[in-house]
This record gives sequence, C-alpha cells and structure tokens, in this order.
Amino acid sequence: MDSGNLAWLMIATALVLLMTPGVALFYGGLVKAKSVVSMMMMSFGALGLVAVLWVLYGFSMSAVSSTWGFAGNPFGDFALASTIADDPTGESTIGVAFGATFAIITVALISGAIADRAKFGAWMVFAGIWATVVYFPVAAWVWGGGWIFGLGGEMFPDAGVEVIDWAGGTAVHINAGAAALALALVLGRRVGFQKGIQKPHNVPLVMLGAAVLWFGWFGFNAGVTAAPLGEEGNLATGLIIINTMVCPAAAILGWIIVEKFKDGKATSVGAASGAVAGLVAITPACANLEPIWAIVLGIITGAVCALAIELKWKLGYDDSLDVVGVHLVGGLIGTIYLGFFAIDTGLFLGGGIEQLVVQVISAVAVLVYSFVVALVLGFAIQKTIGFRIRNEDEVAGVDVSVHGEEGYAIAADAR
Repeated sequence: MDSGNLAWLMIATALVLLMTPGVALFYGGLVKAKSVVSMMMMSFGALGLVAVLWVLYGFSMSAVSSTWGFAGNPFGDFALASTIADDPTGESTIGVAFGATFAIITVALISGAIADRAKFGAWMVFAGIWATVVYFPVAAWVWGGGWIFGLGGEMFPDAGVEVIDWAGGTAVHINAGAAALALALVLGRRVGFQKGIQKPHNVPLVMLGAAVLWFGWFGFNAGVTAAPLGEEGNLATGLIIINTMVCPAAAILGWIIVEKFKDGKATSVGAASGAVAGLVAITPACANLEPIWAIVLGIITGAVCALAIELKWKLGYDDSLDVVGVHLVGGLIGTIYLGFFAIDTGLFLGGGIEQLVVQVISAVAVLVYSFVVALVLGFAIQKTIGFRIRNEDEVAGVDVSVHGEEGYAIAADAR
C-alpha cells in the first residue's frame, strides 16, 4: 500500500471511530433530559470495552482458516503480538484499528433499544460477551473467509456470485438490530409505555449526531477499496462516495414524505432518522449499485423505515430509539435489494436468482443467530445480576440513579 492510501486508511479509521460519539449524540438527544448521560455512557462504555477486547483477541477471532470454521483462535495473535512483529510498515496494524471501529459501533448501536431503563454494569457485561460470541465470529463469517464469505461459490460454483456486504449490512446493522430486538423483549416496556411516551429532549443534538454519523460514514464505506486510490480500474471508490451521499439524501425525502402524509408534518427528527436509515441501507450496497438505483434504495428505505418504527406500538415491544425500525429493517432492505439491483449480478440487471438467494440466506442467518444469542444472554443477565433498573429509579431518572450525574446544570445551581 502506498503512502497516500495508507494515509487514507488512517483517516478513515478516525472517521469511523468518530461515528460512535456520533451515535452517542444522536441517541442522547432522543432520550429524556434525565437519561442523556446514561445513553451517551453506553456508547462510550462500548468504545472502551470493545476496543480493548478487539486488540486482545477479537481480531484473532475475525478470520477463519476454513470456510465452515466458527471463528479464529482467540489466542492465535493475542494482543497483536504476531501482527506487530510481522508488520514493519504498520499497514496491517492500521487495518486492525480500522476493524476495531466497526466492532465498537456495532455494539453501541444496540444500546438505543434499552434507553431509560438499563443498568450500566449489566450493559457492559452484555456488550463484552455479545461482542465475543456474536460480532467477532460473524465478522469472520462475512469478511474473514467464513461460510457467508464463501456461500456463493459453495451453492452456485458456476454462477460467479458471492454474498455482497461491502461494509456491514449483515455484520453490523442486521446483527445489531436483531440483538436490539432481543434486549427490548428482555427488559420489557418502560414505565408508561404508550405512543407519545416522550419527545426528544434536544433536537439540535439529534441533528448534530446524524451529521457526525454521515460525515464518518464516508470512512465507514470507503475506508477499504478494491484497488489503490487513483489507479485505473478502481471505479468503486468514486461510486462508493457518490452512493454514500445520495442514498441517505433520498432517504430523507422518503421519510419526510411519509411523515407528512401520516402525521401532517415533516419533522427534523424524521429527516435525521431518514438520513441514518439511508446510510444503513447503502452500507452493504455502496460499491455495487449504480447511482440511480442507490437513489431508489434511499427513497424506499426512508419510506419503509418511517412506517416500520410504528410496529413497536402495534406489537408491543419497547424499542426505545427505533434501532429495530431503522437498523434491522434498513439493513435487511439494503442487503436483499442487492439481489435485484446489484451491478451485473442482480436479478433485474442481467443476473439470475442466485444473488438474491445468497443475500437472503446470509441476512436471515445473521438475524436469527444474533437474536437467539442476545435473548439468551439478556435473560441470563437479568436473572443473575439484573439488567433493568427499578421502576422508581426509572421515573426519578437513570442518570442520577446509575451515574450520580445530571446532563444539565440548572442555572441557580451552577453559580
């Protein structure tokens, strides 16, 4: 890797790391004022814990030596001893850091489903175990030579198709969204759960968080490209950038149009949520869609996710900040959409049914695995150390009861 590409990978790593504070801002603005510290601490807790676990053994687990291996040996390169020794240029080590940022934000995304009612210590236990038994192995399946990576060749050896997941439709968004649904079921409904239970306490914070996420997402999607930047044949780089811009832009339109027809007003929170939904959907697809189909994907995803967030009221699960409606649904749409519109292999663009089949299988498999493990793990934590805070502490405010802090100092107290 030349110096320019190495520099870009360093920048991309910083951009993706910034996305986790972006999630903290986005989620923090959506909750009650007396829950903002707790909400943001769950993201920062994930950042601290998962980064350490990734360096210790997560990176070692994220690649397998055989197609049907579950995960790599966690002690194969413990604390990166071998990587550091065999990496005089630092290229591989920077790649490890880039991978860590994906693991961190995947775990942080889950926290939005249990806002206002989770113990911080229990969350940290869940985050560490879930990252170990779900994210690290799934990363190996999707990107590290595992069964999803090789699924197309195994099922359709003559079709020339493989599962397309450029930056994490399955490994990040479906994975996190399924775990979020499981935890929402484990922790149950908030006190007074009903439509309109709360409004975002700080809309500008929500908008700022969405903007930081969008900014960082260019590193998320374009951090690793198929060939060095600027070399002939690397059209994917420009395609990734334009699709990362236009798909969430279209999703904003899709979301606020639905909002206008459904509720009579297009809201700023809806626009921010639409942008995030579009970013989720383009994540697996950014290098394999022509821009016109990226626009269509954005409009569809924005509209569908704007409707999907209503499911919690109909089905009765309390996904506080709509992780299921945005990340699980958006991830499913983006992953499966490739089966129809992927360049050359999509069903409507010259390919057969094969691309659609492998996309659906990979999406469903990750969804089911993540959901089941998170459900079992969540119940185990709830029955042992307890996952949910007491109802009276929830009413009083999780910030004070769990962290002993308040997000905002009243002027009279600040003098």
